[in-house]
Amino acid sequence: MVRVTDLVTFGETMLRLSPPRGERLETTRELGVQAGGAESNVAVGAARLGVDAAWLSRLPDSPLGRRIVSELRSHGVRTGVSWADPEGTRVGTYYLEHGGEPRGTNVIYDRADAAITGVSAGELPTGVFESADRFHTTGITPALSAEAAETTASLLETAGEHGVTRSFDLNYRAKLWSPEAAKSAYESLFPDIDTLFVPVRDARRVLDREGDAVDIAHGLATDFGFETVVVTRGPEGALALADGSVREQGVFEADTFDAIGTGDAFVAGFLAHRLDGGDVADALEYAAATAALKRTVDGDLAVVTPAEVERVIGGEGGIDR
Repeated sequence: MVRVTDLVTFGETMLRLSPPRGERLETTRELGVQAGGAESNVAVGAARLGVDAAWLSRLPDSPLGRRIVSELRSHGVRTGVSWADPEGTRVGTYYLEHGGEPRGTNVIYDRADAAITGVSAGELPTGVFESADRFHTTGITPALSAEAAETTASLLETAGEHGVTRSFDLNYRAKLWSPEAAKSAYESLFPDIDTLFVPVRDARRVLDREGDAVDIAHGLATDFGFETVVVTRGPEGALALADGSVREQGVFEADTFDAIGTGDAFVAGFLAHRLDGGDVADALEYAAATAALKRTVDGDLAVVTPAEVERVIGGEGGIDR
């Protein structure tokens, strides 16, 4: 019997190194270690919500590479990894220093020569697309190298050839490339994308879009033929344009323990509910609830359950006795 994969994702996963809260990187004597990467964050969030999820990538065949795979598998994600020679390649890392205002939170990337920068589509298990429902990647991956950009494009095309619905989160990172370079790369991929997730600030800054979120969604759908455009607006919530209709969704209030990965949790919740047969409006609500729960969890990953998401939607709170 052929195993059906609900969701396939592709991208880099790094190790996140964080000092205890309130301590500085330059003085700390200990660092917490966790896996983190936009596409694997989505895979984990979706898997926690009942989706059969797989993550494709390239890692060095080293203890650190195996540590990433072990952590993702512990959350139910199946991994399709091309193992690279550890000589000359490495696992990318990022350092996260939590700080309250006025200092704020600081992120320092150290991802040069990461194994993902030399990835090619031919070394990945693309046969997974033969039984997949959806494929998801982000605008971070093509920024990493020419090879990663080419592989992203190739996987999107391959997924489309197999009738897989493809989604893309713009996820612009100013520390990786300029708005001009990103715009050109993104728009070259848009013909092979069915569902676009885009923060309103990035639509304006990177894609040169004007107007409010509704105008942006309609403009992008008209110009590039997306089936669904989801525009996130931070504290103002999100909206989705699909089948000519706009649905809007506010945020669920949450105490923010760690905001990193909130956007990925939103995407995971949206895709999980769509894969379960939910309509766009309900998927937006499910996404917002998943994102709210993520803010209460340390680390990049949305370690949540479907029951918790439903409690948020139902307005239930307080102590779970």
